This record gives sequence, structure tokens and C-alpha cells, in this order.
Amino acid sequence: MRSIIIKRLSSQLIPDYLDFFDNRAFTDDNPNGPCYCTSPNQSEEEIRQMVSEFRIYGVKETVRRYAVEMLDQNKIQGYLVYDGEMSVGWCNASDMENYIGFVPEFARKNTCGKTISIVCFEIAPGYRGKGIASAIIDRVCDDARSEGYAAVEGYADLSDKRNEFDYKGSVQLYQKAGFTEAARENGQVIMRKVLK
Repeated sequence: MRSIIIKRLSSQLIPDYLDFFDNRAFTDDNPNGPCYCTSPNQSEEEIRQMVSEFRIYGVKETVRRYAVEMLDQNKIQGYLVYDGEMSVGWCNASDMENYIGFVPEFARKNTCGKTISIVCFEIAPGYRGKGIASAIIDRVCDDARSEGYAAVEGYADLSDKRNEFDYKGSVQLYQKAGFTEAARENGQVIMRKVLK
């Protein structure tokens, strides 16, 4: 592993985003794939329409086509992780208001001001367990602070077991980054870092 670099997704990085999801994400029989991280920014109706096209075009091809359209419209936001020139990780993080799904309703009722939500991580096999998710969280917090946000949140599932396919991030991951529990409901926890 060379030095890891984290870059905020931009239109110039769309080819790298697609390359990551085409070639490295979910290559280890991860049950969350194939995915191009479209769902957090889609309505239930849009997701139903996309799923209805799976039989016609195939799952991966359909989701990829939707992702390209959403990327072109700047609807998907977050951070790509690079090892040299190769994209090896992704984090979907943006203003809470940009998400249609994936932010629990009880989180929307428990805000503490303008908030960045972290809703998804995917790190390529072989790169997990090396501190990449922690480094992404630090970068998200630094950017949010400089942009005047009050807080950064993640929405972890309560679990005592380690799950390497957990795309939300664990309670322990967020605690390590200085987040604390803000509320919990139905087995899910709002992990929040108030920015000063």
C-alpha cells in the first residue's frame, strides 16, 4: 500500500468512481453489491423504477446507468480514497438535507444544527482494517468544520459482533473518531461529533 490520499468527489473524478465500483468494490462476495451508492439519494419511487429494470438490463448495468446520471447531476457526493492513482475506497457523505433515504427519521428530529451525514463506506478487499475509514471520517469532519457545519453524524447499527460488510460504520469506529451517542431507536444509533 502506497500513501493513501482522500479526495472529495468532483466531476473530474467520476471515471475513478466508476472504476472503483466496476472493478474493486464488492469483489469478495459482499452481500451489499453490486452497488454504485445510488440509493441514499433516491426516492422510494426512483428505487422501484430502477429495480423494475433489473430484469431487462441486469442489476449491475442498471444501477451503473442510474449512477452515471446521478453523478452527472451532482446528486451523489462524498469522498474517494486512492492508493497511488487507483481508487480503493468510497464514503458517501453530504449535507443531511441531500439524502432522501438512509438518514433515519429520528435523526432528522434530533439535529443540533446544520449537519453532514455519513451514510455509507465501501473499502476494497485488501484495504480494510488499515485505518482508511477513520481517515475518511477525519477528513469529513475537517471539511465540515471549515464549511461552517455544526456537526457530523453517522448512523450505526447496534451490534456486539464485527461485520466487515457493515457499510454504515460501527459504533466503535465513530467512538474512535471522537463521536458520541446522540440518540438511539430500533437498534440504530446516531453517532455525532459536534464541531467547535
